[in-house]
Amino acid sequence: MPSKRVAVALSGGVDSSVAAYLLKQEGYDVIGLMMKLWPATEGKPAGTADWQFTEMEFGAAETISNILGIPLRIIDLSSQFAENVIKPFCREYEHGRTPNPCVWCNRTIKFGALMDQALSLNAEYLATGHYAGILRDNDSCHLIKAEDPLKDQSYMLFSLNQTQLSHVLFPLSSYTKNRVRNLARSIGLPSAEKAGSQDACFVSSNYREFIRGHVTYKPGYMVSSQGIVVGEHRGIPFYTVGQRHGLGIASGKPMYVIKIDNVKNQIIVGTAEELKSTEVIASGLFWISGNAPLERIEIRAKIRYKSAEARATLFIEGGKAKIVFQEPQRAVTPGQAIVFYNGNEVIGGGTIEETK
Repeated sequence: MPSKRVAVALSGGVDSSVAAYLLKQEGYDVIGLMMKLWPATEGKPAGTADWQFTEMEFGAAETISNILGIPLRIIDLSSQFAENVIKPFCREYEHGRTPNPCVWCNRTIKFGALMDQALSLNAEYLATGHYAGILRDNDSCHLIKAEDPLKDQSYMLFSLNQTQLSHVLFPLSSYTKNRVRNLARSIGLPSAEKAGSQDACFVSSNYREFIRGHVTYKPGYMVSSQGIVVGEHRGIPFYTVGQRHGLGIASGKPMYVIKIDNVKNQIIVGTAEELKSTEVIASGLFWISGNAPLERIEIRAKIRYKSAEARATLFIEGGKAKIVFQEPQRAVTPGQAIVFYNGNEVIGGGTIEETK
């Protein structure tokens, strides 16, 4: 009986390289798929990460595929990436929110358009180098954390549905990063020493430079939580909740951006204590099982990728989620994902809409 075919999202990095190697060792018929996310390698927008615009990445993936003895296809998803990731990324900043483009990319690009391509090539699965796990129980799939808590990426995958998960493999679920690099070295993969990509892989360290030519903005006032004007701002897209540096205001104590009012074109600043929230309203909800909880439940919630989980109570009200934390959380930021956990399992998540 022929072996099952699996397409691996091959980026040229160490994680996807090792994922492909492990699957081939298990006997799968492995093919590599590399996403082309930009229409050209020249004329990149200011502030864009260099690696997205060089042929080096394509060459690296080709070298890896040759070492592993697997075919490689380049899949042009540049138009889908622009529409589903770049445009909303800029739009969210324009509206005073801080976006999480990796969540959109995973839902619509990697496990959307790329998965469609994989299935069209008669692959049964799409595999990636994500650090997360899937438990299959009869006809349902459960998304769980990776065994390495320092590398767990389940937060970024909360919006995947049952159909997507049924066609996904995460070969690195039980691996640490060090173990992955050591394995890459042992089999001579050139990606062994390659640095990992940042969260928003298409942006350099200065996101403001990237969005400057894609958003409209105008100067306005910075005001205190009491409504007193304390300074001026350059434009709403260039500020985020929790920001302290670059505010240009003098105060006897550290001041932070605690809220952004897009309607009034105001940046509200306050103290570290005012930056804390006890409640969140989240919209754009996704549930791994396909069904929302019927009653309030106790959960652990993550308000950003690198944050610790916080104990909270989850209520569903009018199609939105209200999350009440046991302890106040710092710099809860509209536009970011909030993800709900039951132990090691992701049950769902949404987008932070407002805080209290």
